[in-house]
Amino acid sequence: MSVIVESYPCRERINPRARYAAPMPSEREIVDAAGAPPAIGPYSHAVSVDGLLFCSGQIPLDPATGELVGDTPAEQTRRCLENLREVCEAAGTSLQRAVRLTIYTTELGAFAEINEVYGSFFGEQPPARAAVGVAALPKGALVEIDAVVAS
Repeated sequence: MSVIVESYPCRERINPRARYAAPMPSEREIVDAAGAPPAIGPYSHAVSVDGLLFCSGQIPLDPATGELVGDTPAEQTRRCLENLREVCEAAGTSLQRAVRLTIYTTELGAFAEINEVYGSFFGEQPPARAAVGVAALPKGALVEIDAVVAS
């Protein structure tokens, strides 16, 4: 078997990284979700850009009182996901369209109960997910969850 290799002279210099450079999105929309707890810092509930909704992390705060709710990681996981659902709905999409979630918890040993509640929010085709054990979360929460959602 023989291989024939032909070469052609290059007439212009090409930056090999140029093909990977994507233009910056021209517009982004800030999402303020009235049904979710107010942000406890200088950030937005979410930012929508180019068909994706980037949701800030939600801790288990009651939207009406702003107080931490739930004594267990499972109860707090439910509240976090309910808050994220409100953010998604305010942006005109659904938590069911999530493509990636990250769960942060100070109780990684309780991940089975977190997972059970998480699974109840998603059907047969759950989004991609990462779980991260952390030393502490804002306001002493046991769980925080953020998301990237198709809008």
